Amino acid sequence: MTEPDRFDRPARLLHWTMAALILAMLLIGVAMVASLAEYGALVALHRPLGILILVLAGLRLAYRWRHAPPPLPADLPGWQKRAAHTSHILLYSLMLAMPLIGWAMLSAARYPVILAGSVVLPPILPQDPILYAALRRLHTALAYGLFALILAHLAAALLHALIRRDGVFASMAPWRSTPARTTEPPKRPYRSLESLIRSP
Repeated sequence: MTEPDRFDRPARLLHWTMAALILAMLLIGVAMVASLAEYGALVALHRPLGILILVLAGLRLAYRWRHAPPPLPADLPGWQKRAAHTSHILLYSLMLAMPLIGWAMLSAARYPVILAGSVVLPPILPQDPILYAALRRLHTALAYGLFALILAHLAAALLHALIRRDGVFASMAPWRSTPARTTEPPKRPYRSLESLIRSP
């Protein structure tokens, strides 16, 4: 693929870094619910990772605004183009909303958002137990929505990579795909027997 057909290196680095972080956050969230013994350690890891995702999501959105992505294939059905556009809007919205809601939730409960050592983020909401409970439910619901959206995103990526093979997946792949070489039948260095017979 040529460079205009691919996302550039910073965009691919941000994409795969955030994919790994979001997957780790979802797994940590599941572990927080399943393991009460390790809850404190998991929360201590969950908070700074969430803020890191928030920062990277802002950087990625700003970078995408300044660097247009490669166009989708011209033969892609219109509904699939609209679905891709809508899913990206939802992904960016959740990547920004989830950490902010988590930060607001902890602020309403007056729990400190510790990043590392003595670095603590200030509260962004006043203390309110009712608001904390509502934000906690919203945070959980959006986490399920994000998980479903990631599964749909993965299914679409596999569709483009394995079935359509239209270069959409390759445009964001961390490796460079090489186009298949067309093999031509070897040219015969001699004329056919019929032409030799008919030749004077």
